[in-house]
Amino acid sequence: MRFQNRVVLITGSAAGIGAGCAQVFLDEGARVISLDRDQTALEKWLESLVPAQREQVWPIVCDVANTAQLQNAIQSGIQSFGRLDCLINNAGIHPPALTIAETSLELVEQVMRVNFIATFAASQAVVEELKKTRGTIINISSMTAVLGQENSTAYAASKGAQVSFTKSLALELARYGVRVNAILPSNVDTPLMRTWAASLPDPEAALDRVARLQPLGRMATPDEIGKIALFLATEDSSFLTGQAIEADGGAALDY
Repeated sequence: MRFQNRVVLITGSAAGIGAGCAQVFLDEGARVISLDRDQTALEKWLESLVPAQREQVWPIVCDVANTAQLQNAIQSGIQSFGRLDCLINNAGIHPPALTIAETSLELVEQVMRVNFIATFAASQAVVEELKKTRGTIINISSMTAVLGQENSTAYAASKGAQVSFTKSLALELARYGVRVNAILPSNVDTPLMRTWAASLPDPEAALDRVARLQPLGRMATPDEIGKIALFLATEDSSFLTGQAIEADGGAALDY
């Protein structure tokens, strides 16, 4: 098992990419500190696990938008398992499709707080622990960071901030053997994606359109992103840091 006796902390882990990452890591022997603001979803996800894996999860209800709550939750999780080997900053929100004129500054601040400031705060909270284990930070960004997305300026900007942060922090932590990388999915079939589609006039047509944006003809599954995260968290990627891995099914090739 590739992550046996090691610990990963995942934000937004009760559904979507976060749950996909958690399952992949659990299958490889990891212990998982699972943070999510939705207690019901977190409990439902835990119930879906086999009992042996359920015992390897430390669930914490936490709203990453509250940085003090986030950092306290992280410290609680680390104390519970006694170490940390990987942080996956996954929690995120995608507001409804809005023009820039329709986008309030309050919404911009909310999106930045969840999608970027929480990434910064969580990384800040784990740096000293990761120096001990020569661990990794993985930021779940988005292809919108490099390609843009119409009527999603706040979201795309927040994801772009994650990529810039990834590169700068990788430079800062390389001397300690801590690697920092980002994954940029294009379209993944998650609750977040379906919520975004529901804000459009024809949700099903929107989902079909985004699936066809990939030359592979479909969206990614959450566990496919989880497998990339596992690669970045293990020695298999020991010479990769500061990279923004474009997990886009070839979408950028025809952009």
